[in-house]
Amino acid sequence: MKSAKTWVVALCAVALCAAAGVLMAGDRQGGDSQGGDHDHGLPPLTNILAFDTMYGVDGPFLGEANAIRGVVGDEAPWTVAHFIRGRLTKGGRLQILVRGLVFGDDPELVPPELIGKNDETEFRGLVSCLTEEGDTVGHRNVVTDGFPADVNGNSFIDQKLDLPNPCVAPIVFVMAGSEDKWFAVTGFEREEADETASMRHH
Repeated sequence: MKSAKTWVVALCAVALCAAAGVLMAGDRQGGDSQGGDHDHGLPPLTNILAFDTMYGVDGPFLGEANAIRGVVGDEAPWTVAHFIRGRLTKGGRLQILVRGLVFGDDPELVPPELIGKNDETEFRGLVSCLTEEGDTVGHRNVVTDGFPADVNGNSFIDQKLDLPNPCVAPIVFVMAGSEDKWFAVTGFEREEADETASMRHH
């Protein structure tokens, strides 16, 4: 979490939001617009990973105590107010559509004026892969450039990365733009309401 400062907000343009929605919808059908390959009749690239949810940093993941593959969680909790969807292709294309990644409601750790808001002007994506290092296994983390994020926690990250070969058990993070701390990671937390609904269906 950054100290209080003058907020500089890059608002998401309507055209960009619409383009991102179409792009992510196309992913559901297995296409990949990278480099125009799909439009030119070439085979679409294969997804390594596709996801419709992420887990906002909270609880024991806060701070340095329980870093994930060397990636430290922010010191304040974050929550996904709407959704985060994304994919990672074999070609290294990382796309993450972020809607509502904001500070959680924890008055002990988050100033009242920041609860439910984002104070970063940019978000970044990070991919962590297990990979071969001679006869041993290590991990390598690859980070995108910063992409504009608004006060409501909306952003669209889209960049081709140079992934290690092989890339095994990839984990995707949404990172702060100003420091090396994660706000959200591939995963989920089942809520009590979800448990109740699930039991009713069985």
